[in-house]
Amino acid sequence: MNQRILTLKRKYIGDRAFYRMTLAVAVPIMVQNGITNFVSLLDNIMVGSTGKIPMSGVSIVNQLLFVYSLCIFGALSGAGIFTAQYYGQDDTQGIRHTFRYKLWLGVILTAGAVALFAFRGDRLISLYLDSEENTPAVVAETLGYGLKYLRIMLLGLPPFMLVQTYTSTLRETSETLLPMRAGIAAVLTNLVFNALLIYGLLGFPALGVEGAAMATVISRYVEAAIVLTWTHSSPDRCPWAVHIYRTLRVPAAKARQFFVRGFPLLANEALWSTGITFLNQCYSVRGVDVVASMNISSTVSNLFMIIFTTLGSAVAIIVGQLLGRGSMDEARDTDRKLIAFSVMCALGTGLVMFLLSPLFPLLYNVEPDVRATAAVLIRISACAMPIHAFLNAAYFTLRSGGKTWITFLFDCGFVWAVSIPVAFVLSRFTGLNAVWMYVIVSAADLIKCAAGYIMVRSGSWVNNIVSGQG
Repeated sequence: MNQRILTLKRKYIGDRAFYRMTLAVAVPIMVQNGITNFVSLLDNIMVGSTGKIPMSGVSIVNQLLFVYSLCIFGALSGAGIFTAQYYGQDDTQGIRHTFRYKLWLGVILTAGAVALFAFRGDRLISLYLDSEENTPAVVAETLGYGLKYLRIMLLGLPPFMLVQTYTSTLRETSETLLPMRAGIAAVLTNLVFNALLIYGLLGFPALGVEGAAMATVISRYVEAAIVLTWTHSSPDRCPWAVHIYRTLRVPAAKARQFFVRGFPLLANEALWSTGITFLNQCYSVRGVDVVASMNISSTVSNLFMIIFTTLGSAVAIIVGQLLGRGSMDEARDTDRKLIAFSVMCALGTGLVMFLLSPLFPLLYNVEPDVRATAAVLIRISACAMPIHAFLNAAYFTLRSGGKTWITFLFDCGFVWAVSIPVAFVLSRFTGLNAVWMYVIVSAADLIKCAAGYIMVRSGSWVNNIVSGQG
């Protein structure tokens, strides 16, 4: 028995050097994401203090912008697989190619998003405002707040795209501190201007949801200025950025290669985020109170999920670099230990989240029923956290070795084939409340866990996709 325990320990638990290496990559990202999500929570509370309807309008718009942000993430992630492996081979020119490819995709997606939201934003927001569960006055007021918020937020999409393009490349080349520092500066800027522009402190106008949007836009330009200035003034740390704009051309063969590997990730993030948005729409047919409750729950859950989502990014970076070096056995062993570490961290944070679940809704200026529903949803999310931690780590494992089509089927394929049909049937053909709908849809993820375990254990993802490329 002792020998078996020792074997399991060696298989799933690393030594001190392993955890030092992991935390060196993960902690800066974790700190940045933690502060970002904490300020997002404060931002949510500040907007929520103006009332349930303004908060619901902002929440709906943020769900739409969530689709855009994940499309950017997916577009950059495809080329990012190559960036990590190029870095493992010290191929600076290869990194430049991936950066330029990312920039082109980011510009195209951002232009498309601005056009879509500018001309069809009202229709998209209206999809969440069920006329049977809400009065015409509530629908009109919520739509009005949402449109005011959206129009200003569109100004922040270009700097957001630039920051994501730069910081993804910095992280993939092991420069994680600068994105963290820029992120901290941005969220502090956001927090200060939230207070000034939402409430009208120190002589500023009290603009409510419009003030919240302005604060976010200002913070994004601050973050972009910091990231771009540091990157282009640090040639020793970022040699790939030297003369990066001398040309924006990406060799056709490289672009084709990046596209073939990366398109499934872009499609995955687009369809997955659209699927999540559709799931939320299914819940929203139960009324604007459910929209408010889901907003509170998701904001709190995002704060607690930081640890395991960050460890997923660490999987992509660390395992991707090992695969680029050709260290296949080490990549497999490291990945297994990272997955175990992620799940254990999720168990701990999930327990804390469950115990604190009644407290967070008290911070919002909403009715008791909305608070009670939000607390229950938070508890459900806490129980599901280890499941999501494993799925997140499995996703990045498959992605690190270039198995992007498998990743596509594993991630968004499951959402559209299982989660959405279940939610749609429950919302349209049963009288179940939103809480039970959420429980059933969340439980379905256990099927996805089984599939993920089989795919990760098979080792089909252990690939070097840049070997022999200049």
